[in-house]
Amino acid sequence: MIDNDVFVFDGVCHVYDFSTDNARSERPDTATMHQAWRYVIGALQWPSPEVGKFTPAFDWSRRFTVEDMYELEFVLSPVDMAMAHAVPVWDWFHNSFAPVEMQHAFAGAHPEQVVLCGAVDPLHHGVEGARREMERQVKELGARSFKFYNGHVDQSWRCDDREVAYPLYEAARDLGVNLLQFHKGLPFGMWDVDALRPVDLQRPARDFPDMIFIIHHLAYPYFDEVVNIASRFPNIYLALSGVMSFLHIAPRKIQVWMGELLQNVGAYKLIWGSEAAMTGPPGPFLKAFMDLEIPEELQADYGYPQITRDDKKMILGLNLAGLLGIDVEAKVRQLQGLAR
Repeated sequence: MIDNDVFVFDGVCHVYDFSTDNARSERPDTATMHQAWRYVIGALQWPSPEVGKFTPAFDWSRRFTVEDMYELEFVLSPVDMAMAHAVPVWDWFHNSFAPVEMQHAFAGAHPEQVVLCGAVDPLHHGVEGARREMERQVKELGARSFKFYNGHVDQSWRCDDREVAYPLYEAARDLGVNLLQFHKGLPFGMWDVDALRPVDLQRPARDFPDMIFIIHHLAYPYFDEVVNIASRFPNIYLALSGVMSFLHIAPRKIQVWMGELLQNVGAYKLIWGSEAAMTGPPGPFLKAFMDLEIPEELQADYGYPQITRDDKKMILGLNLAGLLGIDVEAKVRQLQGLAR
């Protein structure tokens, strides 16, 4: 916790497998992708080694372990709970770069603190294969949510496709899972960026009013679109995953974005996520977020509200806990008992 009263639920972390054994060396763009990730990771990590940046000698061509993730999340950072997300992207990796089995291992080792977000892809698995895999991930692995990535190098799919996407949403509902999450914006490699526009989540949000749709990364560079959508659809929430890493290199950008989000979407529909291990421990970013304020000139010029401590409590943990039906007070007592 932060200051003994801010419950922190990291909505997005990944146990990565960037090992050379997992890389698809036969693809000519694999090496380019690895280099691009190194560049982005280097830019977004916190600038001081004392508070979390990996050293230049850190080996990213590796398979992260459960112990690595536990230290990043719960030892080096004031995180109480985390959701480990599988990534169903096989474009450059044999076993994807965040396999569901590795996320399950993290959740299985620390079930009081880690929740599994499963993942499937209807192009990779086939629609019926994806439905069967979803059932396996819920019944055998304990998945509480599903993450979808509809962009690919060679072929993409739309989230409002009634033949491809809707059967997956129906399968989740039949399995008792009502929390669906979507990677939008931030294309990998030479993915078509327009395939990751958030506009194809409007129809599903209307057609599945009992489901919660979480859009990640503020769909950047489609920020204005995603704010417009989330402001109108009560079952669409926004995850700050990835974009909060801009706090130390572009603080004014984050101040403007947060002002716009608070003004038009509301703090109760925002979810914080670190993307650890990619940018190191969440701790430095959590401190920066707790220190975040909306400058007076932005309030005066655009009518933005000031971000309050209660806003930060909702964003950092209470919102996601509520969506998962977690009693925060009971969870805090449980974790305090484990610590003794």
